Amino acid sequence: MPYLEEVFNYLKRTSPAQTEFYQAAEEVLYSLQPLLEKYPKYKKHKIIERIVEPERQIMFRVNWLDDNGEIQVNKGYRIEFNSALGPYKGGLRFHPSVNAGVIKFLGFEQIFKNALTGLQIGGGKGGSDFDPKGKSDNEIMRFCQAFMSELYRHIGANTDVPAGDIGVGAREIGYMFGMYKKLANKYEGVLTGKSLKWGGSLVRTEATGYGCVYFAKNMLAARGESLEGKRCVVSGSGNVAIYTIEKLYHLGALPITCSDSKGMILDEEGIDLLLLKDLKENQRARLSEYIKYRPNAKYIPVEEYPQGRNAVWSVPCFAAFPSATQNELNLEDAKALLANGCKCVSEGANMPSTAQAVDLFVETKIAYGPGKAANAGGVATSQLEMAQNASMLSWTFEEVDAKLEQIMKNIFESASSTAAEFGQPTNLVLGANIAGFRKVADAMIEQGLV
Repeated sequence: MPYLEEVFNYLKRTSPAQTEFYQAAEEVLYSLQPLLEKYPKYKKHKIIERIVEPERQIMFRVNWLDDNGEIQVNKGYRIEFNSALGPYKGGLRFHPSVNAGVIKFLGFEQIFKNALTGLQIGGGKGGSDFDPKGKSDNEIMRFCQAFMSELYRHIGANTDVPAGDIGVGAREIGYMFGMYKKLANKYEGVLTGKSLKWGGSLVRTEATGYGCVYFAKNMLAARGESLEGKRCVVSGSGNVAIYTIEKLYHLGALPITCSDSKGMILDEEGIDLLLLKDLKENQRARLSEYIKYRPNAKYIPVEEYPQGRNAVWSVPCFAAFPSATQNELNLEDAKALLANGCKCVSEGANMPSTAQAVDLFVETKIAYGPGKAANAGGVATSQLEMAQNASMLSWTFEEVDAKLEQIMKNIFESASSTAAEFGQPTNLVLGANIAGFRKVADAMIEQGLV
């Protein structure tokens, strides 16, 4: 489609070397062709040209002192992408891989993910190339305070509400919230993922993992299937992976893998969830420690993975839950999953499957839940935290979990019905992209040229 080619050429010229952003934009925009052909108003109002450009891009220097008294310098980012549906909403990622292209891809995905929740939240993302691993609590506190000393100018409970992401958990949120409160002299719900002691929401920690499994449950129910008694593979060992594993157990499934950057665990008896939580949430240890406590489990270091592959996806399973990071599942991994009987893939991470892997999943018509739909539970529960903060109320675990389960069901039904509307009932990539885009685009048209 020449029109879309022009947009991509413009992006590549004006945002050079941002490959993850190009990948995310192409995946969304090419799937919109049936919508653009049917409704020329989106082209007339230049929605595509407008929606691929962030409303605001903030880049800043972060200076901080390490424990040796040495000055360290990092880059900070906040991309406020689209506010048509509500305040900018999206996480902060602290990881050495963070750059402008990564943050833009995440922010672009966030626009449509947030739209799918049906809640009043726009899309944004932020972070830094700071690496929390190996840092002391005092170093992390000093970095977070330095980071917030610039970010606080750009955020607010009704403007931009960041959350956590990779490298940003309750500890980091606490340090940033404290600094925001000091600088802005306001006690408001400006960050989500807060401690339950001072404004956080029950289920927020579990939400992305739980939601990803709820989405899989809905996909399978539509096909007369369930997760009960089924072998499942999960990548990652952070927040998303841990609570994906927990919810799989709740539904009677058997999760048998997890992984980190150094290797993976295969535990045929089922991942020991209490041990995994202790290693990762308390000890902050490597997964290689797992087999000291579970000698029947197998640890496979990355050096022994098949060349160019992720060994997690070579394990025979019924369902797979990529829950680590972007592009962790490539075409060869996808072929291995399908060859080993995988019938369902539900993405807990953002864009974990490469474009070629996604094409294969769609082509083979397995139950495939793309990240912007399947992992929207985290941001949905962040908005529920915002609602509780605004009303100065706290809901019970059961109340929030029930709302989360219903939101994930609504997202599935929206993506599924939209896919059917455009003649591809099993293609939830198409359905999620069109449903999310259409909601944002219609709001942009109604709000005028701003």
